[in-house]
Amino acid sequence: MRALQSSRLTRLLLAAVLAGSTGAIADQTFSTAETLLFLTNHLGKLPAQAVLRYSYEKAGSLESAQHDDMRMAVAAPAHGTGRQVHLDYPSALTQMQLPDIAAATGNPVILFFLEHDLREMQRLTGGQAAYFRKRVRMALADAAEVVPVTLDYGGQPLAGQQITIQPYRVDPLRSRFERLADKSYVFTLCDQIPGSVYRLRSIVPAPPGRDDAPPLIEETITFLGADP
Repeated sequence: MRALQSSRLTRLLLAAVLAGSTGAIADQTFSTAETLLFLTNHLGKLPAQAVLRYSYEKAGSLESAQHDDMRMAVAAPAHGTGRQVHLDYPSALTQMQLPDIAAATGNPVILFFLEHDLREMQRLTGGQAAYFRKRVRMALADAAEVVPVTLDYGGQPLAGQQITIQPYRVDPLRSRFERLADKSYVFTLCDQIPGSVYRLRSIVPAPPGRDDAPPLIEETITFLGADP
């Protein structure tokens, strides 16, 4: 986490995983999207010990497809509130690892998803992750679409919230990374699901005029289940 640059989004990301850190930003106003993603106790309903399982999928025409599993082990904290959290990462993504967290309240999978994606934007465009981080922050603060959705999980309909942003669509610098500028991020949350994260998805559609073509890039993290 030392590599994260100081910004409003970084503080929110840290608040999303570190119990008690919201006090440092309590005097600021946050959007519904920011609150749902970063200022909600996603882990509060979990038992003292649990393992949450997720799948990671990468598809699209730009690069090779990938599929792997993620596991998040959750335990009672040594002291105080929150949960101890350890993430086992997809083997293809070991370059993006977070340290274990001693007292988490938010789900660190959100932090992993965003930071991995921002580093991918930097790798694919030659731009700076800090710039893309700023655009994501601005979109979540000012331009996020938040709608209720019904999830089909385990054959049961569950009520959730879906947050969608397109942080680069009207970016004044989009010509520098035009190929990826129509990227969308979709966060689907449900407080009836352990850990609250149902699906995290980023997608770059095919170029204009190729509506029948597969997306250029699509990355998804999906909740699979929880084990004691």
